Amino acid sequence: MEFKSLPLSPSLLQVVAELGFEKLTPIQAQSIPLLLKGKDVIGQSKTGSGKTAAFGLPILNQLEKRLGSELPRRRETRALILCPTRELCTQVARELRKLGRRVAGLQVLILSGGQPIFPQLQALEKGAHIAVGTPGRVLDHLTRGTLDLSNATTVVLDEADRMLDMGFQEDMERILRALPKTRQLALFSATFPRTIEAMSRNYQKEPVRVTIEEPEERTPDIRQIFYETAAETKLKGVLWLLRQHPSESAIIFCNFKASVTELARTLREGGLSAGELHGDLEQADRDRVMAKFRNQSTRILVATDVAARGIDVADLDLVINYELPAQPEVYVHRIGRTGRAGKRGLAISLGTSREKSKLERIESLTGSPLSRKTLAPLANAEIDTLSQGARNDARMETLYISGGRKDKLRPGDILGALTGEAGGLQGSDIGKIEIHDRFAYVAVAKSVARVALTRLRNGRIKGRKFRIEPVA
Repeated sequence: MEFKSLPLSPSLLQVVAELGFEKLTPIQAQSIPLLLKGKDVIGQSKTGSGKTAAFGLPILNQLEKRLGSELPRRRETRALILCPTRELCTQVARELRKLGRRVAGLQVLILSGGQPIFPQLQALEKGAHIAVGTPGRVLDHLTRGTLDLSNATTVVLDEADRMLDMGFQEDMERILRALPKTRQLALFSATFPRTIEAMSRNYQKEPVRVTIEEPEERTPDIRQIFYETAAETKLKGVLWLLRQHPSESAIIFCNFKASVTELARTLREGGLSAGELHGDLEQADRDRVMAKFRNQSTRILVATDVAARGIDVADLDLVINYELPAQPEVYVHRIGRTGRAGKRGLAISLGTSREKSKLERIESLTGSPLSRKTLAPLANAEIDTLSQGARNDARMETLYISGGRKDKLRPGDILGALTGEAGGLQGSDIGKIEIHDRFAYVAVAKSVARVALTRLRNGRIKGRKFRIEPVA
């Protein structure tokens, strides 16, 4: 099925064509026609299947259809999308803005926790057509009376199973009860536990269930290894593994924030390029950490599961489970971040002899045994020596620019400032460019980072001066 066969507005079809979308993914092909007809939907498919466009295009189409030329003036919230984490909110909002870039006057607002509430209050006073938020912060705004959902016609629960796992059920149900009775509700989830079935019965009207099975030929090719080790030698084991398996990008998963902090600090003290991601970080710090990891300024990301939800990094070579998760489904989600796009991935887990029951549950769920090995005795190994052997410096550095989407900056403007006559750098020296509302990040090769910093500070971007700083 092709996008051009869908009854979407001309502006949306134009954007879809500009983005190079031709064939619909299975979840899009089955969900979009139902959502366009106003049906309630339960969509079950894995992460990375195109779910955001599956619900985003019908929402944008409905906005254009119902508000038309009045859309820039009538800034009333017509759609609410709930996501489990701030990162996923940002990812969804970015995709909606991209799909709706030709919808005149479209306003998409992020209402996530961990961010200052005052800017959100200011933005809500001006109004927004689509709100994308975490359950706790959305409920906060509803309680304050700063978010008006009386005109909401579509509600989406994205990664509903994850929100339930994180304890948001009560918040989600309070939000759903506050909505108009005549509204469309879509639940998207990777799994379908009884709690979602109950929520569907209570809040959906004659929902249509769409289940997308992963084709056999698309199963990721991931080599899985379990290393048995003593608890006191785990840290040395990680350093040994990083030396044995040098990689451009690796994620190390921990179960607890304390483990993340301790491990990331040790890696950095050993001279390794490592960042940390957990729920206690402020949003600005999370943005910085993720930007550096995505653009290869940081090689290793140490993270908890909740903080890492929604991360999608291309060409991830290695996943290490520093601590085995309690639920086998979490293990599957962790390792699924490697071995994408037809490339072979590597997932390594560390555990003690007492964790064999966890291993058996994982093998039962995945249907395939893990290669089991024992780490060579590391008790007498020196951490300094292991750290030196594991070092592999990042290729890029990240620069911060004090202007973003609200300042009308585009990636092409930054690229032009660096590679044009004033900048004089080669395009091959420039990496990923991320534009946020009021700031931007650009990755540049380490060999030219100092030159790039000087030329951006001395020059102009789109005829304007901005503050430029290296990102630590």
